[in-house]
Amino acid sequence: MPVMAEVNFNKNAIEEYKCDANLAIQLKLVKSAEDVEDGPCFYPEMSHQVFGSSETIFGYKDPEVKMYYSASKLTTYININYKEVITPQDFDGVQPDDVLQALSKFVPPGFYTNKDAFIASLEKEKYFTPFGEKLHSYTHTTDNITRHFEIYKNTGNAPGFKAFHERLQTFLIWYVDAASFIDIDDERWMFYIIYEKVKSPCGSTFYHIVGYQTVYRYYAYPFMERPRISQVLVLPPFQKQGHGAELLQTFYTECWSNSDILDITVEDPSEDYQRVRDFVDTRNCMELESFSPENIQSGFTKEIVQEAREKFKINKNQSRRIYEIIRLKFSTTPDLLRNYRLDVKRRLHQPFQTTAKESSKLKALTSPGGGDSQISKKQKHEILEKLYNECVVSYRHILEKVAASI
Repeated sequence: MPVMAEVNFNKNAIEEYKCDANLAIQLKLVKSAEDVEDGPCFYPEMSHQVFGSSETIFGYKDPEVKMYYSASKLTTYININYKEVITPQDFDGVQPDDVLQALSKFVPPGFYTNKDAFIASLEKEKYFTPFGEKLHSYTHTTDNITRHFEIYKNTGNAPGFKAFHERLQTFLIWYVDAASFIDIDDERWMFYIIYEKVKSPCGSTFYHIVGYQTVYRYYAYPFMERPRISQVLVLPPFQKQGHGAELLQTFYTECWSNSDILDITVEDPSEDYQRVRDFVDTRNCMELESFSPENIQSGFTKEIVQEAREKFKINKNQSRRIYEIIRLKFSTTPDLLRNYRLDVKRRLHQPFQTTAKESSKLKALTSPGGGDSQISKKQKHEILEKLYNECVVSYRHILEKVAASI
């Protein structure tokens, strides 16, 4: 029987060489040589896709993993600093993580590891112009400073865009759980990219990346398309400024006039993105006749589904959400609010009915005469009440945002 080798080092000592990868990785958008040293950094929300479920970098004391991107073409610079690295001979041969190799699995080849070479490359990118067709421009003002933004559409065919997109999508691994890279050679992909447009005192114009959205054009029987929004990311320095809503509205506006599009779907939306989607759809649907105060109290009707799809390409499931949000706005009396609550709870109760049917079939097949495995009526009532209250809180937040935007 083999004997386990004795561990000679202090376990507490080895803990000193573990670091939270989300704190060690420093991301930065670099506009000039000065930004390399002084520009603000931002940090990942997650890193398990690179460094495992523990999200830990092992083998270094106080590591700094600098991942800097030029703000225009996203040319990349990676540098790793640390105070001390573990010595394998002192720790029974334990090796430090190969951080650069781990990153290289996600970052495309051609990145810089020499800071001077990276800085020299910035000069060549000064006059970068966006890929594709400009669809929309808008401004955002904070602290009396107005900034200008533009949204461009690209099908992936422009020279240089494939390499640009490969660098752009690396941000997904830090901010989108279970992110996957896409095959840009599939011509059914569409790309919508936001840039900040900056004019220098000398009159030159520069474009800096803000965020992007990918859309896949699925087939819809018999001869239409059903675009699915797949990946959406606004980079951290630009979040909570309304860019996601501008991006979505720009895509919507382009789709509305296209008779080949049946409706629009979203692939596994996060809670944050669902709120953006609800906000944009609610703001749009407020002007539709079927969503008027007079009509919406009649319930979720075929007319609502049809008008939302025909006017704004909203699918049935999403039109139901928007119906509930707008009906809440107009449920201003105790009677109207009671009817609203019953209507929403009927919808929330449907999964319980499905489960009950399935459970009854299973029980009849496996254990006739067995005990009832269903949850009690009291538990069901408590669950429905909790779900309803969560819906109302979320819906009121959407309505407040819509009111503030008008």
